[in-house]
Amino acid sequence: MIFDREDNGNMHNGIQLDFERPIIELEKKISDMKDFSMGENIELQHEIESLQKKLDHLRDEIYSNLTRWQKVQLSRHPRRPYTLDYIKLISTDFIELHGDRYFADDKAVVGGFGRIDGRPVMFVGQQKGRDTKQKLERNFGMAHPEGYRKARRLFYLAEKFNIPIVILIDTPGAYPGIGAEERGQAEAIARNIWVMFQIKVPIVVVIIGEGASGGALGIGIGDKVVMLEYAWYSVISPEGCAAILWRDAANAPLAAEALKLTAPDLMELGIIDKILPEPPNGAHRDHAAAAHTVKKEILATLDELSKENVENLLKKRLEKYRRMGEYREL
Repeated sequence: MIFDREDNGNMHNGIQLDFERPIIELEKKISDMKDFSMGENIELQHEIESLQKKLDHLRDEIYSNLTRWQKVQLSRHPRRPYTLDYIKLISTDFIELHGDRYFADDKAVVGGFGRIDGRPVMFVGQQKGRDTKQKLERNFGMAHPEGYRKARRLFYLAEKFNIPIVILIDTPGAYPGIGAEERGQAEAIARNIWVMFQIKVPIVVVIIGEGASGGALGIGIGDKVVMLEYAWYSVISPEGCAAILWRDAANAPLAAEALKLTAPDLMELGIIDKILPEPPNGAHRDHAAAAHTVKKEILATLDELSKENVENLLKKRLEKYRRMGEYREL
């Protein structure tokens, strides 16, 4: 099944993760029974309710016991809503802005002005593609230096007009190609981090899918960082970690456990500020519900941050990141 660029909604047919199959099969059985009941005018309400209770129990059992690797798989689900899906669902009057004014327009990074319930914001985020053509066009959501420089240009533009920034993170990492390195990939990411500590407007960061390494952190400094329930955020991907430690990417599930990259892990470590619950079975099953949760959190956070004066805002932003991690002097 091929999707339009900004397709959204309830999209779960055709693609299943292994642990999803029992749930999807039972859902289909319930749907078939309802159709049969209506078509043949036979009363099957008791049987349908019994299956629904079984489905609810099965869903709770599976999703309350997901491994870290299974959550990583959910974050990569091809039906999961991407940045432009969220922007379309939570905002109006979105105007996308292009180019870094130095080299090119990196389509792995999108951004522009929009309104959330009438409140102007600057959106910045990584964008993946649905089909092969879109994936290549968006470079699988992996930004080049010009992508980070475009984001930086939009940060400054938001500051100029005193408009808060909303960042949506979803990337398997910054692009590691030779051309990207030649054009200063590390410098672009480092400068963005430095700049974001100085931008004088509120910054809300929402991790909606994958959050890998400097690729995520290059647009990931904010006053408040929230994370969807089945997203992940780490210094390296499980496959990358496994390739380094065991020289075999097949050990990615083991690496995922060691990295502690899920939302509960990061909440415990003080890396994120809040976990946003996803619809039953994940955001890919109900884009609208996931977007409603994200929208509600963004508006509440902006209301909170708008009460801070600029000096306190910047001071608290810096202190937030200085508190992270531990070290011992020997």
